[in-house]
Amino acid sequence: MHNTERPQIASMSNPSADRVKDVAQLSGRSARSRRGLFLAEGPQTVKEALKLDRTRCGSGKVVVEIYATAASVKRDPELLELLNGVPWRAASDEVLAAMADTVNPQGVVAVCHKVDVSLQSVLDRQPRLIAVMCRVQDPGNAGTILRAADSAGADAIILTSGSVDIYNPKAVRSTVGSLFHLPVVVGQDFNVLVAQAGQIGLVSLAADGYGSEDLDTLQDESAERYYKAHGIRAAEIAMPQNSRVDAARPRLEDPSFWLFGNEAKGLNGEELGASRFRVAVPLYGRAESLNVGTAATVCLYASARAQRR
Repeated sequence: MHNTERPQIASMSNPSADRVKDVAQLSGRSARSRRGLFLAEGPQTVKEALKLDRTRCGSGKVVVEIYATAASVKRDPELLELLNGVPWRAASDEVLAAMADTVNPQGVVAVCHKVDVSLQSVLDRQPRLIAVMCRVQDPGNAGTILRAADSAGADAIILTSGSVDIYNPKAVRSTVGSLFHLPVVVGQDFNVLVAQAGQIGLVSLAADGYGSEDLDTLQDESAERYYKAHGIRAAEIAMPQNSRVDAARPRLEDPSFWLFGNEAKGLNGEELGASRFRVAVPLYGRAESLNVGTAATVCLYASARAQRR
């Protein structure tokens, strides 16, 4: 039986004031770093955290505590079901607004343990597709890239040193729960990443607007290899005339890791120099460039489709 009737933290006066303050402090990076905790706001994000906990045992639980309005729980049957057997505290809209990073936290806030993992644990799983954020600074972009990687079925996402804190409340909201779906590595040294990823055969692909490789061409070549391998005649497929597969070009179907650079400056010289291939997304309109989140989505889906074909 589900019980949504429980004592409510109705105001920020004592004795609840300290608890509200403790939760609110997690909007700041220093408190998150010191305590190893972060805020998950909104029903979808909290539900994904609870779903992850259902797959874990004992001390591996992610969710520490949940605060929600009774109304938000009642109107969301899935959330109500996931909260069955999970201790949570009812709170007023005023209290939730004081706890959360947003004025309107959509009725539910969870305090969670950080979920990042080590680079070695990712590489031990023999990944085929990884997204790497190189000094990406905007939390919204970081969340978008992580969500795109999740949607494309990537095996992990890595943030190099100098990137935004993925546990920033805006970044967490932007992932819409994807933060709890795939392994995330944070604060990774770039040179160590390149060396260790190369040792297990991952090819580095730099998303670079000035790159010599054209993403459309790479997709065409990947399709051509597939069709030839399955005995489909060229006349039956819509391939460009005089298409020739170049063995020196990257193969999107091969295990790889994509590098996505800083919003303002892109990938720096060290990052480009360490990349085996520089790949440009063709622009057919008048836009000068693509937002890094959009570019990441296009590139990751190109690789994902080639790998799953």
